[in-house]
Amino acid sequence: MMKPNIQFACLLALLTLAAGVSPAWSNPAGADDSQLTDITVISNNIELNRAKNLARQAAEKANGGLGKYRAEAAMHGASAQSPYVENDDGSWTFTFQGHQPGASVYTVETVVTVFPDGRVRVDYNGRIRNSLNFR
Repeated sequence: MMKPNIQFACLLALLTLAAGVSPAWSNPAGADDSQLTDITVISNNIELNRAKNLARQAAEKANGGLGKYRAEAAMHGASAQSPYVENDDGSWTFTFQGHQPGASVYTVETVVTVFPDGRVRVDYNGRIRNSLNFR
C-alpha cells in the first residue's frame, strides 16, 4: 500500500490556492479587474494588520511588557477598526490607550507611527492627554 506524500499534497494544495488568487493565472486577458481589486484590498489589510501589531508591540515594550501593560481591545481586533490614520507617506499612525493588567481604567496614551518598510517610531507614550477621548 502506498503512503500519501504529505509534502506533495500540501504543495499541490498551495498551488491550487495560488492559481485562485494570482492575477497572472486567474485573470485571463479581457476579464474584469475586480479580482485584482480584491487582491489589492487583501494585501492592504495584511499590511495594516502587521502595522497594528507592530504598534501594539511597541507600546507593550515601552510600558514594561505584558506583565505591566495591556493595550485597548481595538488594538487586538480587526485592523480596519483600529484607531489609526494613514499618512501621505504611506505610513500609519495609531493613537490608542492602555492600562495595567486587570485594571478597567485607561491610564496611558500611546501614539505610534509604523512605516511601510517596518520601521516603528513611538511618537508619544504617557498620560492620557484628552479625557474626552473615551473608547
